[in-house]
Amino acid sequence: MRVPWKTVAGFGAHLKATRNTLIIQRDGRKEELPLDTIDHLLLMGGHSLHTSVVNALLRSGKAISFFEADGQPLGTLRRYGDHPDAVVRDAQERAPSHSYALKLAKAATINRIAVIESLEEGREGRLLYEGEIEIIRQHLAELENLVRVDEIRRVSRMISDMYYEIVARTVPPDLGFRRRTARPHTDVVNAILSIGYGMLFGNACVTAIGGDCDPDRGFLHKGRAGLIHDLTEPFKPAMIDCPALELIRAGLDPGECECGAERCILSDELLARLVNTFHGTIRQDVLDEQVLVLKESLLGTSEFFVVRV
Repeated sequence: MRVPWKTVAGFGAHLKATRNTLIIQRDGRKEELPLDTIDHLLLMGGHSLHTSVVNALLRSGKAISFFEADGQPLGTLRRYGDHPDAVVRDAQERAPSHSYALKLAKAATINRIAVIESLEEGREGRLLYEGEIEIIRQHLAELENLVRVDEIRRVSRMISDMYYEIVARTVPPDLGFRRRTARPHTDVVNAILSIGYGMLFGNACVTAIGGDCDPDRGFLHKGRAGLIHDLTEPFKPAMIDCPALELIRAGLDPGECECGAERCILSDELLARLVNTFHGTIRQDVLDEQVLVLKESLLGTSEFFVVRV
């Protein structure tokens, strides 16, 4: 699989170009890439960019996009008069939401069931109430028969709520985690999950723009950044939930967080540990492949499916 975009994340890279080659230097290492293999250069964080890179890419009709370190988009440079992303975004606007929403909801549910089953396997006491997993499986089967996208969204939210309530039983009760809540979080588990989801969101946002997709045109999710929420939903269980639960069950130092009635504040040490953990579990190659699958399906060259982690 050739991904036609290149992401340079973090800080401190130096980028320059010859007529045919992009050169990336960082920490004493040098990476050379043929310019004709890159359609879109994605710069995430802070780097030194030589004008030779800008000139070489724009001259050949390529794009350069800039992002904050957390993946929030800042802007894109294109050759004057070029709008190649319009083709993909028009196709995205015309795409049947039901088909995409159904596949995304089913994949997210299947991955959440897998997490529940893995949590139950290594547990001494009982995790699930009578018939609870059967209810989730019934909801999964029900998704296939739903005609309206709003119904798919409703059932998907119901499954998600049940999932977090089950997961909550696997962490110490004194941490105060009962279910997924909105910000600001008052318990450390929700705060940790939000750090992971935020990092996953940033990586997915960068990749979606690299694929010329509209981040705000979702299928399962509506509104701002709807597509990014679509892209991350199936991958949250493996990339964020499992490593977060493992870290939490291993034990948190009381000094690593301060939780009160209004919010939970994580220490710099815990934040650094979380960033390091999630950097290792967020699979950029999987996100890249998923956006490529989405783009090809929108353009009619293949069927859409959710990539397996």
